[in-house]
Amino acid sequence: MPIRIALGLAIFESLVLAGVLWAWAGRVAGGRLLATFLCGIALWMAGNELPNWFGPEIGPAAFKLMSLAPAISALFFHFCAVFCRLDLRPAAVALAYALGVGGSLLAWLSEPAALVWREHVGWLAVVKTPGVIASAAWVLLGSAGLAVLLQALLRTQAPVRQQILAVAASSLWSLFCLAGYGIALADLPLYPWPLLGLPLYPLILVYGVLRYGVFAANAWAGRALVWTLLLGIGLGVVALMPLLLPFDSRWLNGLAVAAVCLALVGPVRGFVQRLIYPGGTVSAEDLAAWRRELAGAESLESLAPRAAALLSLRLAMPVALRLDPSQPEPAGQPWLDGRRGAQGWELTLKGWEAAPPGPRHLAEIFGSLVAEAAAQVERAQQLAAREREQQLQARLAELGALAATVAHDIRNPLNIISMAVALAPAETRQEVGTQVERIAHLTRDLLDYAKPWKLQRERSEPAALLQTLTPRWPKLAFGPGLAQAPALDWDPRRVEQALTNLLDNAYALAERVEIDADWDEHSLRLRICDDGPGVPADLGERVFEPFASRSPGGTGLGLAIV
Repeated sequence: MPIRIALGLAIFESLVLAGVLWAWAGRVAGGRLLATFLCGIALWMAGNELPNWFGPEIGPAAFKLMSLAPAISALFFHFCAVFCRLDLRPAAVALAYALGVGGSLLAWLSEPAALVWREHVGWLAVVKTPGVIASAAWVLLGSAGLAVLLQALLRTQAPVRQQILAVAASSLWSLFCLAGYGIALADLPLYPWPLLGLPLYPLILVYGVLRYGVFAANAWAGRALVWTLLLGIGLGVVALMPLLLPFDSRWLNGLAVAAVCLALVGPVRGFVQRLIYPGGTVSAEDLAAWRRELAGAESLESLAPRAAALLSLRLAMPVALRLDPSQPEPAGQPWLDGRRGAQGWELTLKGWEAAPPGPRHLAEIFGSLVAEAAAQVERAQQLAAREREQQLQARLAELGALAATVAHDIRNPLNIISMAVALAPAETRQEVGTQVERIAHLTRDLLDYAKPWKLQRERSEPAALLQTLTPRWPKLAFGPGLAQAPALDWDPRRVEQALTNLLDNAYALAERVEIDADWDEHSLRLRICDDGPGVPADLGERVFEPFASRSPGGTGLGLAIV
């Protein structure tokens, strides 16, 4: 009778847990495969129990269900490969299913077993030759699944390793339980005790898979363990009462059980939480170690995965962390969402609704440390950027002084060269004059770009200033906004110089150029538009940098001066 109850409970648990897994399949790699596997296990156990429920005449139908064992093992192998993220070729998966389904069909289409009666167990199936072949396929595929789990254990780290270890442990537990059938089949003078542990197999398997990924699974497991421990304590109190009291009293027994359970419910709950969620308390050493680890991050991009790895290791379950709001939200696991607000960095716990107070409090403390680290990373990056800017400005100042010195000192040699070719042939004088003018142009641009700027402000109207440009560019068009633009305090010579450089660039490639203006109470905007081909895409980011021009004969400083 106990074995009937144990096997019936195992069948019921397998089907219920398969439904749970199917509901949470998105949070577990291979979740639907495992749910289907549990349904297959339930069918196989039902096949073993049918003759005991309805009599030996139902044996053929029972053998059909038991014949599913090889196909169920193929499901187990496939689940192990997906769960451990093993990169299997499709041909390997197809071969596993071919072996499993082939073994099941062989047993299905023949008479794979015969029924025998054994004390304590009832009717049992003794395999024949087709059943032996199917059983060999079953054992081979199951062993392959275990080999995948063991291989994954060697190459993974916590908390994934604990998850895989839990699945492997559940498989070994199932082998221990099935040894009860071996005791009965061998007709040994022993009670098949291992079979009584079979209801724990689906519990260990499913909880081992969900333990590190779904807080709700831990919450339900915690409640169940608390009630189980309290029930055991209550039974212990009832057993001790006759030894403590000289008379029997149900009222006193009930009061004693209630008093003890009420007194111990808090400690028991705390013990269970520490058991299910290890590491829920934080010490000063923990805080110091976390600060050291987080301080090593050089950017927010490297801080997020480092912090997530530390918290996942401490809680022995995967926890995600996001510091960039543009990144997608993690799915299927608890996570910390970091955002920079007006008061600094803040981290919010999301997906922790079913977490008990201990781990939640630990995550909140850890989140505050990550917020501190994120603020430190930002300050360090800002200081580094300011230092780089100061170094760049210093180098530019040095280069500017050097360029001004070179440009000034090169004028005398140019004059000497011009005088030296005064008696040379006309073609030579023309070529030398062209090159001297080119160098002089570069010298003027270098001086304009490098020397300190001193603005000499005058009040004038934009339209009057721009009209001075028409003798050089007669086709230059003016928009309607210029005529009404207000007078400004500006340096007309510098504005004219900037416009001249822009117009030189525009007319080099365009036929029509127009200048227009618009303004508000703070600024005036001059727009120079042309019908040319535009700036090449590869020059777009560098067009105002020195020597970035590709204009033939240009110095590459015109737009930099602008």
